[in-house]
Amino acid sequence: MKRFCTLATACLALMLAGPALAQAPIVIKFSHVVALDTPKGKGAEYFKKLAEERTKGRVKVEVFPNSSLFKDGEEMEALQLGSVQMLAPSVAKFGPLGAREFEVFDLPYIFDNFDELHKVTDGPVGKKLFQKLEGKGLIGLAFWDNGFKVMSANKPIRMPADYKGLKMRVQSSKVLGDEMKALGAIPQQLAFSEVYQALQTGVVDGTENPPSNFYTQKMFEVQKFLAMTNHGVIEYAVIVNKKFWDGLPADIRTTLEGAMKDATKYTNDIAKKENDDALEAVKKSGKTEILVLTPEQKAAMKNALVGVHKENESRITKPILEEVYKAVDFKP
Repeated sequence: MKRFCTLATACLALMLAGPALAQAPIVIKFSHVVALDTPKGKGAEYFKKLAEERTKGRVKVEVFPNSSLFKDGEEMEALQLGSVQMLAPSVAKFGPLGAREFEVFDLPYIFDNFDELHKVTDGPVGKKLFQKLEGKGLIGLAFWDNGFKVMSANKPIRMPADYKGLKMRVQSSKVLGDEMKALGAIPQQLAFSEVYQALQTGVVDGTENPPSNFYTQKMFEVQKFLAMTNHGVIEYAVIVNKKFWDGLPADIRTTLEGAMKDATKYTNDIAKKENDDALEAVKKSGKTEILVLTPEQKAAMKNALVGVHKENESRITKPILEEVYKAVDFKP
């Protein structure tokens, strides 16, 4: 009798827990390496809000900014293994993964403005690039803008000769390494989370970043000059683990795709303003002098760097390069 009561109690407990278990939310761990108050940081929070509201709690998005879950160099492997479900890495990260075509975004002076950039990210080239990821166990959902990059150092940097011998931090991209070598600088690959300390201790002399990253990572505290080169972009790709994404209920996946579309518009709409505001905050700090290049200085920088395109043509592939050139009417 006692055994029967025990079994009956256990069955009743399972019956009562059943609805609760069925309603357990699908958890999406969304990891990224930048601060909350950047375009990507705000975009990730907005996606979380939309996803949770529109699925009525069936999905829970846990956002981990500032490399708080995985270090900059570890998160891609974590995504492929399924330890994290969603990332928004710089597209420079796909070169080491074997999708070198994404490094077209690292080429210097290829885009003059966001409109030109979007002709590529929102067009056939963007779709073609995302197809390259599927064989890596990944799905590309969206491209998110960060902004145009500027150069920083502890000496004035206006002309190519000013960079000679400087140790400049770059992401793990051959194209970006070649860019620094073309200026006579020494490229140093470092995880983003390590850059401030490296600048502070002299491990590196300078770096390239959009103003939003430069400000939110407090690099203005350890860099005396910021040159408005606007020589390239940092573009992010929001990607998910393919097995996880394909395994979602169809209605959930459709809802999340809609949330991502709206979060992408939000992120890209605020990118320019966020960078303008960050630049103004750097000015107000009084710690970093802003150097505005003359047309002659900018032309000299462009002339020094444009050879990087031809140098990396076989790496990026000529067809992708030609498609991008045609989309933005670029003449090397």
